[in-house]
Amino acid sequence: MSRIAAAFEALRNQGRKALIPFITAGDPDPATTIAVMHALVEAGADVIELGVPFSDPMADGPVIQRSSERALRQGVSLKDVLGFVAEFRATDKTTPVVVFGYANPIEAMGVERFADAVKAAGGDGALVVDYPPEEARHLVEVLDARGLDTIFLLSPTTRDARLKEIAQLGRGYLYYVSLKGVTGAANIDLADVGARMQHIRKFTQLPLGVGFGIRDAASAKALAASCDGVVIGSALIQEIEKSPRDDVAECARRFMAPIREALDGRSADKARARTG
Repeated sequence: MSRIAAAFEALRNQGRKALIPFITAGDPDPATTIAVMHALVEAGADVIELGVPFSDPMADGPVIQRSSERALRQGVSLKDVLGFVAEFRATDKTTPVVVFGYANPIEAMGVERFADAVKAAGGDGALVVDYPPEEARHLVEVLDARGLDTIFLLSPTTRDARLKEIAQLGRGYLYYVSLKGVTGAANIDLADVGARMQHIRKFTQLPLGVGFGIRDAASAKALAASCDGVVIGSALIQEIEKSPRDDVAECARRFMAPIREALDGRSADKARARTG
């Protein structure tokens, strides 16, 4: 069983939902990335999506685009990202890490070399935004051979034929994009997401994570009612962006901790305890 599958199984047995933060590796600077990753775990993260900075991030809104630009200006590459994974894994043996990026850097490295490097670093899988299922079979086979998970995106417009194909190829969890558009958009329709979750579950037993547009504890808790985990990227990166450079990790922890509490219902328990 992969680390990702084990994490979701443990959460399911506890009746809890996964908290999955996304950060861009090397933002705001390479020296801070590991500290931020550990701070996110301290705040209750169950899986970390570690973004590979890329010059043309087509699925990402302006917040994540800026984070990529900051990292790229400091020369952060795919090789560096895998180095961050290895450094994190040296002291955290349990939290799954998904390398999140685009096909170009992986193709430049070579799919087999990439998979070997992820495995050697202690990573747990990859999500490649611009590998459609029709072109991802080789990647899945290569990652499968190394015990790594291939995470796929689903959208509100994914048709059933493609949904079936993705369900067969996907490993670990499926990432449902709750909105049409780019990361950081707003106006999530909770009823629509709930209906889509029910429909997608007809095709797969994989855990379903929902992302795009989740900004705070309230929106995370509302969405978690219909899925197995919530992914938070743009709102977290906005916190990183505005934080003092020497306080980034702590600011990230403070931002994520109330979201963990909301997912677990602990903030409500505290409120009842104060009024009881």
